[in-house]
Amino acid sequence: MKKNKGLGYDSKSQLQLHSLMLPGTILLILFNIIPLFGLLLAFKNYDIVDGFSGVFTSAWYGLQNFKVIFSNSNFGPMLVNTLGINLIGNLIAIPLTIFFALMINEIASPRFKSFVQTITYMPHFISWVVFGGIIITMLSTDGGMLNTILMKLHIIKSGIPFMAKPQYFWAIAIISNLLKELGWGTILYIAAMSGIGQEQYEAADLDGATRLQKMIHITLPAIEPTVVIMVIFAIAGIMNNNFDQIYVLQNPFNLGRSEVIDTYIFKVGLQQLQFGLAAAINIFKSILAIILLFAANKISNKLTNQGLF
Repeated sequence: MKKNKGLGYDSKSQLQLHSLMLPGTILLILFNIIPLFGLLLAFKNYDIVDGFSGVFTSAWYGLQNFKVIFSNSNFGPMLVNTLGINLIGNLIAIPLTIFFALMINEIASPRFKSFVQTITYMPHFISWVVFGGIIITMLSTDGGMLNTILMKLHIIKSGIPFMAKPQYFWAIAIISNLLKELGWGTILYIAAMSGIGQEQYEAADLDGATRLQKMIHITLPAIEPTVVIMVIFAIAGIMNNNFDQIYVLQNPFNLGRSEVIDTYIFKVGLQQLQFGLAAAINIFKSILAIILLFAANKISNKLTNQGLF
């Protein structure tokens, strides 16, 4: 490339920048590009004894792996659990996260605001192994906090084994995820709010607007693009559960409502070593995610004149 003084191009500085990018680029190739060849396993009769070369040399299997998945009697319940937990979770989490971000933004004292943000961000950095253990302990029949409170209030006579009751699992998964991620989810919204010009609020104050009116007529319209993008991403990722959370909270008693596609992929792919089935169901998830992404973006463009593209 020719040196362009007008654009300030400097080959030496560009080489330094690309050198800084090199480790990340290598990791991207190793963990994101090369594994794409594994998608071939969905269409092959692969045996693990064939090793890496078997990815290319195994006999073609057609769509048999997809037929096995879709004919599995457990596939329907797994799909329902995956969509149910995500749909209900997003319908609750997105409005609640926006509301919580608005409340944090209304805190006048910078020190107290920083304190609230720190406290609410902290659960995000606790692993699900630890946080899930806390949830299981809280719901335990043997001195668990929730059962103790309910018995003290005489709402129940004896402890309820929440983790052993399938009908409670969706609620447990959704609420525990909210407790852990609510504060962290406000980051983008608060960042968007910080870019709103203070002159708009000052003009609203002169007109006698209340805090609620300023939130409705200034803050919410200003963060609408961010909300739209987050909703589109949520719809596109509706087939992806938080694997760590589900796997930690899952047990043989609640399996009927806790088995989702991500945990099924783990069990089939890594525990049973049926990589062809795991690859096939991943392709199914990816195709559905792409369809949902384009559909959500198109609907968003029509309704709000905003979208990813």
